[in-house]
Amino acid sequence: MKYYFAPLQGVTGYIYRNAYQTYFAQIDKYFTPFISPTSSKSLTTRELKDILPEHNEGIPVIPQILTNNAEYFLDTIDKLTQLGYHEVNLNLGCPSGTVVSKNKGSGFLAQRQKLDEFLEEVFSRVSVKVSIKTRIGKDSPEEFPEIIEVYNKYPLEELIIHPRIQKDFYGNTPNMEVFTAALASSRNPVCYNGDIFTFEDYKNLTEKHTNLGAVMLGRGLITNPVLLGQIKGNPIVDKKLLKSFHDEVYKGYRETISEERNVLFKMKEFWFYMINLFADREKYAKKIRKTDRLSDYEAIISRLFQELEVDEMHLLKH
Repeated sequence: MKYYFAPLQGVTGYIYRNAYQTYFAQIDKYFTPFISPTSSKSLTTRELKDILPEHNEGIPVIPQILTNNAEYFLDTIDKLTQLGYHEVNLNLGCPSGTVVSKNKGSGFLAQRQKLDEFLEEVFSRVSVKVSIKTRIGKDSPEEFPEIIEVYNKYPLEELIIHPRIQKDFYGNTPNMEVFTAALASSRNPVCYNGDIFTFEDYKNLTEKHTNLGAVMLGRGLITNPVLLGQIKGNPIVDKKLLKSFHDEVYKGYRETISEERNVLFKMKEFWFYMINLFADREKYAKKIRKTDRLSDYEAIISRLFQELEVDEMHLLKH
C-alpha cells in the first residue's frame, strides 16, 4: 500500500511538509496546495515558494494544478519541469463555490465534453506523468459513470477518487458504492481519498477493497499526525513528538512571516485541526482562537501540552 498526503490550502505548504517529513515521514507522495494559473502565465510568489526545490529537499512532492484551460495547464507544466518535477496532479475535486462558479475543480465535472477535449489536448502534448484528483460528480453521483469513461480514454498516472459530489463539500458520507464500481471499471490505477480519520476507518476500507493500491489521507492526518504510524502498527502517541512537530511548524512561520497576526492566523489554522486530538480541549481551543499576541500563544501551547492528554478515540484499535 502507498500512502499520500492530501493538499489543504493554507495548511499543508512547504513549512508544514518539511516538519511532517522530519518527525513522521512514511509518506510516499505529498501533493501541494493547488497552483491556479492565469493569463499572466506567471506563478505567484506564494506558489513559487511552495514548489522551489530548495524548499522540498528529500520530500516526494507532486504539484497540483487547478485550471480548465489546457494551455495554462501545459504552460505551468513547462515551468514545473524546469524546476525538476516529473509528475503533476490535476485538481478536479475542489468544491469551493468561487472555484466551481468558474467551472474549475469539481465544477469542471459538469462539462464532460470540454473535460474530454481538455484531456485530449493535454495528453497529445504532455511529457510528464499526470494524475487526477476527482470527485464523483457536481450535482449527482449518477454522473460518475460518464466521467470515468472520459478518464479511461487517457493514460493517467493515477486516478485519486474522493467519493463525494461537489454539493456535499465535506458533509454526508462518502459514496462507497460508487467508489467500489469505479475501482472495478477504471483502466487507470486508483487511489482512495475521503474520511480516513482512524485505524478502524482504514481497516474497513482496505478489508472491503483488497485490490486497492494507494490511500490518500488528508484531514485525518492533519488532525492526528501519527495516524499513519497507527495504521502501520504503532499505537503510541508521543506528546513530546507532537510538541516538537508543532514547534518546527511554528518556527518556520516565525522565520518566513513578518507580521505577528499572520503567524497567529497560520497557527490557528493548524490548531483548528490538531486540537481535536486532545481530550478536554474546549477551553484551550477557545484560548487559541482568542489570542492576539505570540507571547500569549506560546504560553497557551506550553500549558496545553502539559495539561491535556490525547483523546483515546484517536488511538489504534485492535
